[in-house]
Amino acid sequence: MVAAAAALILANSPIASAYFTLLKTYVAGLSVLHWINDALMAAFFLLVALEIKRELLDGHLSTWPRRILPGLAAAGGMAGPALIYIGFNAGSPDTLRGWAIPTATDIAFALGVLSLLGSRVPISLKVFLTALAILDDLGAIAVIAVFYTDEISPVWLALSGLMIVLLAVVNWAGLERLVVYLLLGAVLWFVVFQSGVHATLAGVALGFAIPVHRSPGQPDAAASPLHRLEHALHPWVTFLIVPLFGFANAGVPLGKLAVLATPVPLAIAAGLFFGKPFGVFFTVWIAVKMRWARRPEGASFAQIYGVALICGIGFTMSLFIGLLAFPSSPVLQEAVKIGVLLGSIVSGIAGAIVLIMNAPGRARQHHS
Repeated sequence: MVAAAAALILANSPIASAYFTLLKTYVAGLSVLHWINDALMAAFFLLVALEIKRELLDGHLSTWPRRILPGLAAAGGMAGPALIYIGFNAGSPDTLRGWAIPTATDIAFALGVLSLLGSRVPISLKVFLTALAILDDLGAIAVIAVFYTDEISPVWLALSGLMIVLLAVVNWAGLERLVVYLLLGAVLWFVVFQSGVHATLAGVALGFAIPVHRSPGQPDAAASPLHRLEHALHPWVTFLIVPLFGFANAGVPLGKLAVLATPVPLAIAAGLFFGKPFGVFFTVWIAVKMRWARRPEGASFAQIYGVALICGIGFTMSLFIGLLAFPSSPVLQEAVKIGVLLGSIVSGIAGAIVLIMNAPGRARQHHS
């Protein structure tokens, strides 16, 4: 939050030109902005992949009954905002390409808001949001891989495939030395970068290749390579990479707020604030009423709606998809930033208000 605010301040200050010049400065063949978005964000996606694999094999999503409700909610939460965006931009093929921008939830920001609310939010809803956001990230990764890959180099793509096969073979052979995986991952990043597929997906492939030991009911950080790498990466991604990404990508001149009235930012903000919570809440309500899944323990539907609103915070992943959707249009990129910031801020505030108004203590007081 501080990094994003600093970017907004600098972008609208007398030294704004220095801020933008720094981001465009080339170092070792890439601009500073590209090093952040293509290289450092690969580590972010590596951590996301590690979290997804751990949760699916050794965490809250390790059984199908636990996957049903957050899985349906994640699917609904992606469909709702995508449909709203398409409705706003149906007549414009150029801007229609951004349909996936409001579909993602920023797990760090969303869980941060719930943490600030403390005991006002049942533990079951925090677990539910974590599982939903992780599956949401998996969906976002799939969308990036399928829909935001343009010019492909068959040779480099084939080399990428060979590197992934090599990582799988090393995993299958039972090798657990992290340094081997990281060296192979660095080579994989380079060949993926050359292939035309976005280089951050190399981080995803590497994360899924890291071995994990199942440890029912107890942490396994000392023994499992995945747990060790996730533990080592977490502070770097949380306190350096994500703030740097926010600082490099959230800066937008507020004098251009007039662009807010155009279809792209309106569609993004509406998708995050209306489409995301509707998609999440409606699918949860249907799943519970049809008895496909049980409601999170101790949570009311009003509280679930509050969490669904929190899911409209799409900061990091939404900004990232926006860069991929409109790589050659600075005007549309600025429109994306304004839409994401507005939709995320309003969603976070509204969700917090709903959860505070429906906190367990207040609910019991109102009932009495």
